[in-house]
Amino acid sequence: MRDHLHVLPADAAPEASPLGAARVRRRLTVEEVAARSSLSVDDVRALEEGRIYRFRSVNDALAASLVCAAALGISEREARRLAGLSGGGRRWSLRRWGAVAAFAASLAALGWFVAVPEMRDFARPASPTAGEVTKVLPPPWEIRVDIFNGTRTPNAATRMANEVGGPLAYRLGTVENAGRLDYVQTRVYYPPGSEEIANRLARELGVPATALPGGKNPNRLIVIVGADRTAPRGG
Repeated sequence: MRDHLHVLPADAAPEASPLGAARVRRRLTVEEVAARSSLSVDDVRALEEGRIYRFRSVNDALAASLVCAAALGISEREARRLAGLSGGGRRWSLRRWGAVAAFAASLAALGWFVAVPEMRDFARPASPTAGEVTKVLPPPWEIRVDIFNGTRTPNAATRMANEVGGPLAYRLGTVENAGRLDYVQTRVYYPPGSEEIANRLARELGVPATALPGGKNPNRLIVIVGADRTAPRGG
């Protein structure tokens, strides 16, 4: 499989690649073309190398090709020359150029999927397994976070609130002392159904997450600051 996915150097002119030849003639790198066209570097390389299977459809590949050509400033005359067509004759309409490009892209895609059958599995997005289903989480500002100081260090909850409500952009709720002041480890506590958002905040704070026995609001989390966040950090 790796032989079919060989990637050329960024500044190389891929053999029989009109877009690659046009890019090199302009002394541009793949990264520069990607920046000009707002395409990804991998998409530009795929177009230059004829790897149509990378795109979701032939139409997507054609659209990316047109965007890339526009970013390179390829004229009709240059396009005809790069495509190996004669320079004379009447001007083609944009519709006719689009039809020819779509037909060429279709043939290229057909060639890949017939000549390299295994590419069909590679091109088709893998169906997520039961343990890999991706859940879209609500943004931080829709999550209320109550913060309690579980230590005897003054303003520990306020400092945590500045971090949670500032750079992390969560919606702050209660910020005060906890009922106990002997918490050793800082933790994120979450009600049933909130494990994913709790784990996200826990990762951002670098602390563990712990389930609560109850709770009805799935968009509410609790952070209790422990002594591990108030101890002096020596160097």
